[in-house]
Amino acid sequence: MEKFKEINCKEVFRKAYENRYTWNNEFNGYQGKCILLINNNIHKGNFLLDKGFKPHIKEIDDEKIVKSISSQLFEVCIHRVKREFQSVHSENNFNLLKSSEKGIEMIISGKNEGDKYRVQNDCINMVYRRIHGTIIEIFVEEFLDTGIGTLSKKYNSQQIDPDSLKANSQKLEFNDEFINIGKGDYWILNSRTIKYLNQNHEEEIQKFVFEDIRLLN
Repeated sequence: MEKFKEINCKEVFRKAYENRYTWNNEFNGYQGKCILLINNNIHKGNFLLDKGFKPHIKEIDDEKIVKSISSQLFEVCIHRVKREFQSVHSENNFNLLKSSEKGIEMIISGKNEGDKYRVQNDCINMVYRRIHGTIIEIFVEEFLDTGIGTLSKKYNSQQIDPDSLKANSQKLEFNDEFINIGKGDYWILNSRTIKYLNQNHEEEIQKFVFEDIRLLN
């Protein structure tokens, strides 16, 4: 019990938070080709992600496909924004739940009451957060160390009903690949494979590929 008291959860989380890979403030966006493979169907087009992180998809007419590609581009880039720890978490307290070989698990009190995180080796490998009226639970299995911060590489995500606390979506398994462009400062999503079970409990796979990537000036 004495050992638990010695763990400063806020400091543990802060180090892991600041160890995440983020883009610098000079980021102006990037463009390239986008490909979406859904089972045996393939959709190809071009994309541009502007400085404000708004995706623009061209040469694909299917609105559902456009929305799907756009959401992946937006989701991955919004996590690259650098926001100071103090500005995000100054009104949160970090309280120890348990410590195990999987990491130090903590629960938040304060502004984001009830959110949970788990930290191991200065990496956040579990997130349990209330977002837009639902709970998102993420477990990270593998990280990419860029040398200037870590990126989640292999992980799963599921939505949980905030009232029943039971899963209300299928579990999505992600596998991300990144490439380093520019002068070594920018790690950009090159491909994302998402696996899940459909309503017939059959495995379906979506693969998003982003290639011929060029930074915008």
